[in-house]
Amino acid sequence: MMRFTLVLSALFIGLLAAVLHQSVATDANTPGMPAWGNYNVSNSNGSICLMAIMGLQLNVSYTSASQNKTVASVINLQPNVTSSSGSCDMDNATLQLSTDGEKMNLTFLFSLNTTSNKYHLSGLSLSAVLPDVKDPLSVSNTSLNYLRGTLGHSYMCHDEQTLTVTQGFSVHTFHLRVQPFGYNGEFGAAEECQLDMDDMLIPIIVGAALAGLVLVVLVAYLIGRKRSHAGYQTI
Repeated sequence: MMRFTLVLSALFIGLLAAVLHQSVATDANTPGMPAWGNYNVSNSNGSICLMAIMGLQLNVSYTSASQNKTVASVINLQPNVTSSSGSCDMDNATLQLSTDGEKMNLTFLFSLNTTSNKYHLSGLSLSAVLPDVKDPLSVSNTSLNYLRGTLGHSYMCHDEQTLTVTQGFSVHTFHLRVQPFGYNGEFGAAEECQLDMDDMLIPIIVGAALAGLVLVVLVAYLIGRKRSHAGYQTI
């Protein structure tokens, strides 16, 4: 019984180490987590109609002019040199982020279903002048279905989230909170992404496993103690 308990403990420690390793693993080729900034869009009367707080990292593949082959580039958007603009309508809202003297423009398009009062990110586009590209880069997709929320509520995802736009272009968000519709001076109640909810489950699962291990050890101890007393009984 004691050997079984030791094996079970070793398996639990191995499982816990694997979970922790997976949660902190990073890619050495990326420039690290980007800083997050505050971006907003105002309507015609000057009041903010769209608010976003997020860190953004762009993964772009393009044909290098000097190497004459496809290369991948990871770019962190720097909030201190990025300006925001856009527009808000009844069922559409646009957030455009411009950086490096408008050499790069990243545009988010949000759509609202006025029947269900549900919104989502329906489009993303990028236009950029990169140093090793002959022609300006231009990619877009207006058939997306990300960042789904309810009118008057904000969408929140603290974890890194990957928004795949095309085969050669994706946007990674960090510490994201956005509200494209029904913003009234402050964020509405947050609707969390599945990634954040899964992160909350990991400590619960680990805690339950640890509690189960403690119970098994306790039962093994009691059984071993009972057998030890039984061995001293006189006949």
